[in-house]
Amino acid sequence: MEPDAKSRGGRPWSFDRDMAVETAMRLFWRHGYEGVSVGDLTKAIGIAPPSLYAAFGSKAGLYQEALNRYEQSLGSLDMMPVASAATLAEAVRRLLESAVGAVTHPDRERSCMVSSGMTACHPDHAALARDLATRRDAMRKRIAQALAPFADAGEAGRLARHLVAVMQGISIQAKDGASPAELQEIVEDMVAGVAARSSGGGQSHRGA
Repeated sequence: MEPDAKSRGGRPWSFDRDMAVETAMRLFWRHGYEGVSVGDLTKAIGIAPPSLYAAFGSKAGLYQEALNRYEQSLGSLDMMPVASAATLAEAVRRLLESAVGAVTHPDRERSCMVSSGMTACHPDHAALARDLATRRDAMRKRIAQALAPFADAGEAGRLARHLVAVMQGISIQAKDGASPAELQEIVEDMVAGVAARSSGGGQSHRGA
Protein backbone atom coordinates (compact mmCIF):
# COMPACT_ATOMS: atom_id res chain seq x y z
CA MET A 1 0.00 0.00 0.00
CA GLU A 2 1.17 3.51 -0.70
CA PRO A 3 1.66 4.90 2.81
CA ASP A 4 0.40 8.44 2.08
CA ALA A 5 -2.42 7.62 -0.31
CA LYS A 6 -5.86 8.67 0.88
CA SER A 7 -9.31 7.97 -0.45
CA ARG A 8 -11.81 10.76 -0.91
CA GLY A 9 -13.29 9.80 2.44
CA GLY A 10 -9.94 10.21 4.16
CA ARG A 11 -9.25 6.51 4.68
CA PRO A 12 -6.05 4.93 3.33
CA TRP A 13 -6.42 2.98 0.10
CA SER A 14 -5.67 -0.69 0.53
CA PHE A 15 -3.78 -1.03 -2.74
CA ASP A 16 -0.78 0.26 -4.65
CA ARG A 17 -2.09 2.80 -7.16
CA ASP A 18 0.86 2.39 -9.52
CA MET A 19 0.42 -1.38 -9.60
CA ALA A 20 -3.32 -0.94 -10.07
CA VAL A 21 -2.76 1.14 -13.21
CA GLU A 22 -0.25 -1.42 -14.50
CA THR A 23 -2.71 -4.27 -13.92
CA ALA A 24 -5.53 -2.34 -15.59
CA MET A 25 -3.31 -1.49 -18.55
CA ARG A 26 -2.59 -5.18 -19.14
CA LEU A 27 -6.28 -6.09 -18.95
CA PHE A 28 -7.43 -3.30 -21.26
CA TRP A 29 -4.56 -4.02 -23.66
CA ARG A 30 -5.52 -7.69 -23.86
CA HIS A 31 -9.31 -7.43 -23.96
CA GLY A 32 -10.15 -3.85 -24.96
CA TYR A 33 -12.14 -1.32 -22.98
CA GLU A 34 -15.53 -2.95 -23.46
CA GLY A 35 -14.11 -6.41 -22.84
CA VAL A 36 -13.13 -5.54 -19.26
CA SER A 37 -15.74 -4.99 -16.56
CA VAL A 38 -15.40 -3.15 -13.27
CA GLY A 39 -15.65 -6.57 -11.65
CA ASP A 40 -12.71 -7.82 -13.72
CA LEU A 41 -10.67 -4.80 -12.66
CA THR A 42 -11.46 -4.98 -8.96
CA LYS A 43 -10.79 -8.72 -8.87
CA ALA A 44 -7.43 -8.37 -10.62
CA ILE A 45 -6.37 -5.38 -8.51
CA GLY A 46 -7.74 -6.85 -5.29
CA ILE A 47 -10.04 -4.02 -4.21
CA ALA A 48 -13.75 -3.29 -3.88
CA PRO A 49 -15.56 -1.09 -6.44
CA PRO A 50 -15.86 1.89 -4.06
CA SER A 51 -12.07 2.00 -3.77
CA LEU A 52 -11.68 1.96 -7.54
CA TYR A 53 -14.16 4.82 -7.95
CA ALA A 54 -12.54 6.77 -5.12
CA ALA A 55 -9.12 6.44 -6.73
CA PHE A 56 -9.93 6.90 -10.43
CA GLY A 57 -13.43 8.37 -10.59
CA SER A 58 -14.70 5.77 -13.03
CA LYS A 59 -13.68 2.86 -15.23
CA ALA A 60 -13.08 5.42 -18.00
CA GLY A 61 -10.76 7.39 -15.73
CA LEU A 62 -8.73 4.30 -15.01
CA TYR A 63 -8.63 3.47 -18.73
CA GLN A 64 -7.19 6.87 -19.54
CA GLU A 65 -4.53 6.48 -16.87
CA ALA A 66 -3.74 3.05 -18.31
CA LEU A 67 -3.40 4.60 -21.78
CA ASN A 68 -1.05 7.24 -20.42
CA ARG A 69 1.04 4.51 -18.78
CA TYR A 70 1.16 2.58 -22.06
CA GLU A 71 2.17 5.60 -24.15
CA GLN A 72 4.84 6.68 -21.69
CA SER A 73 6.45 3.25 -21.55
CA LEU A 74 5.67 0.32 -23.82
CA GLY A 75 3.77 2.17 -26.51
CA SER A 76 6.02 5.14 -27.12
CA LEU A 77 7.49 5.47 -30.60
CA ASP A 78 11.28 5.52 -30.46
CA MET A 79 12.28 8.07 -33.09
CA MET A 80 16.01 7.92 -32.38
CA PRO A 81 16.72 5.13 -34.91
CA VAL A 82 14.72 7.07 -37.49
CA ALA A 83 16.69 10.25 -36.83
CA SER A 84 19.99 8.52 -37.59
CA ALA A 85 18.83 6.96 -40.87
CA ALA A 86 20.58 8.01 -44.07
CA THR A 87 17.61 7.79 -46.45
CA LEU A 88 13.84 8.02 -46.38
CA ALA A 89 13.52 4.30 -47.15
CA GLU A 90 15.84 3.45 -44.27
CA ALA A 91 13.86 5.69 -41.94
CA VAL A 92 10.64 3.92 -42.94
CA ARG A 93 12.26 0.53 -42.42
CA ARG A 94 13.43 1.41 -38.92
CA LEU A 95 10.05 2.78 -37.94
CA LEU A 96 8.08 -0.22 -39.20
CA GLU A 97 10.51 -2.79 -37.86
CA SER A 98 10.21 -1.13 -34.47
CA ALA A 99 6.42 -1.43 -34.75
CA VAL A 100 6.65 -5.12 -35.67
CA GLY A 101 9.01 -5.76 -32.78
CA ALA A 102 6.66 -4.04 -30.35
CA VAL A 103 3.55 -6.04 -31.28
CA THR A 104 5.35 -9.41 -31.42
CA HIS A 105 7.48 -9.04 -28.29
CA PRO A 106 7.09 -12.24 -26.21
CA ASP A 107 6.48 -10.30 -22.98
CA ARG A 108 3.75 -8.07 -24.42
CA GLU A 109 0.28 -8.35 -25.87
CA ARG A 110 0.18 -8.89 -29.62
CA SER A 111 -1.29 -5.53 -30.52
CA CYS A 112 -0.85 -1.80 -30.02
CA MET A 113 -3.20 -0.46 -27.35
CA VAL A 114 -3.46 2.89 -29.15
CA SER A 115 -3.39 1.88 -32.84
CA SER A 116 -6.20 -0.64 -32.55
CA GLY A 117 -7.97 0.70 -29.47
CA MET A 118 -11.73 1.48 -29.64
CA THR A 119 -11.95 1.70 -33.42
CA ALA A 120 -15.53 0.54 -32.85
CA CYS A 121 -17.46 0.99 -29.61
CA HIS A 122 -20.83 1.64 -27.99
CA PRO A 123 -22.06 5.24 -28.42
CA ASP A 124 -21.80 5.72 -24.66
CA HIS A 125 -18.03 5.48 -25.04
CA ALA A 126 -17.69 7.97 -27.90
CA ALA A 127 -15.61 10.37 -25.79
CA LEU A 128 -13.01 7.68 -25.14
CA ALA A 129 -12.99 6.75 -28.82
CA ARG A 130 -12.31 10.40 -29.71
CA ASP A 131 -9.46 10.43 -27.21
CA LEU A 132 -7.91 7.40 -28.92
CA ALA A 133 -8.35 9.06 -32.31
CA THR A 134 -6.57 12.15 -30.97
CA ARG A 135 -3.70 10.00 -29.70
CA ARG A 136 -3.41 8.30 -33.09
CA ASP A 137 -3.34 11.67 -34.82
CA ALA A 138 -0.60 12.82 -32.46
CA MET A 139 1.36 9.71 -33.45
CA ARG A 140 0.92 10.63 -37.12
CA LYS A 141 2.26 14.13 -36.46
CA ARG A 142 5.31 12.73 -34.63
CA ILE A 143 6.04 10.45 -37.55
CA ALA A 144 5.71 13.33 -40.04
CA GLN A 145 8.09 15.39 -37.94
CA ALA A 146 10.59 12.53 -37.82
CA LEU A 147 10.44 12.16 -41.61
CA ALA A 148 10.82 15.89 -42.26
CA PRO A 149 14.63 15.73 -42.76
CA PHE A 150 14.13 13.26 -45.63
CA ALA A 151 11.23 14.80 -47.55
CA ASP A 152 9.33 18.02 -48.06
CA ALA A 153 6.43 18.77 -45.74
CA GLY A 154 3.74 17.53 -48.12
CA GLU A 155 5.43 14.21 -48.81
CA ALA A 156 6.30 13.66 -45.14
CA GLY A 157 2.69 14.30 -44.15
CA ARG A 158 1.24 11.95 -46.76
CA LEU A 159 3.73 9.22 -45.94
CA ALA A 160 3.10 9.59 -42.21
CA ARG A 161 -0.62 9.01 -42.74
CA HIS A 162 0.15 5.97 -44.87
CA LEU A 163 2.54 4.61 -42.26
CA VAL A 164 -0.01 5.02 -39.45
CA ALA A 165 -2.48 3.00 -41.55
CA VAL A 166 0.15 0.31 -42.14
CA MET A 167 1.04 0.21 -38.44
CA GLN A 168 -2.64 -0.17 -37.53
CA GLY A 169 -2.83 -3.10 -39.95
CA ILE A 170 0.30 -4.63 -38.46
CA SER A 171 -1.23 -4.36 -34.99
CA ILE A 172 -4.44 -6.08 -36.07
CA GLN A 173 -2.62 -8.83 -37.98
CA ALA A 174 -0.36 -9.47 -34.99
CA LYS A 175 -3.49 -9.80 -32.83
CA ASP A 176 -4.82 -12.30 -35.34
CA GLY A 177 -1.66 -14.40 -35.02
CA ALA A 178 0.58 -13.26 -37.89
CA SER A 179 4.22 -14.21 -37.30
CA PRO A 180 7.09 -11.71 -37.18
CA ALA A 181 8.30 -13.10 -40.52
CA GLU A 182 4.90 -12.51 -42.12
CA LEU A 183 4.74 -8.99 -40.77
CA GLN A 184 8.28 -8.36 -42.00
CA GLU A 185 7.03 -9.02 -45.53
CA ILE A 186 4.74 -5.99 -45.13
CA VAL A 187 7.76 -3.94 -44.06
CA GLU A 188 9.78 -5.07 -47.09
CA ASP A 189 6.98 -4.21 -49.51
CA MET A 190 6.52 -0.79 -47.96
CA VAL A 191 10.24 -0.02 -47.96
CA ALA A 192 10.58 -1.17 -51.58
CA GLY A 193 7.76 1.15 -52.61
CA VAL A 194 9.32 4.13 -50.82
CA ALA A 195 12.75 3.37 -52.30
CA ALA A 196 11.34 3.06 -55.82
CA ARG A 197 9.47 6.33 -55.52
CA SER A 198 12.54 8.07 -54.14
CA SER A 199 14.81 6.79 -56.91
CA GLY A 200 12.27 8.01 -59.44
CA GLY A 201 12.96 11.60 -58.52
CA GLY A 202 11.67 12.04 -54.99
CA GLN A 203 13.85 13.26 -52.17
CA SER A 204 15.53 10.25 -50.55
CA HIS A 205 18.72 11.37 -48.81
CA ARG A 206 18.98 13.62 -45.79
CA GLY A 207 19.53 17.14 -46.95
CA ALA A 208 19.17 16.21 -50.63
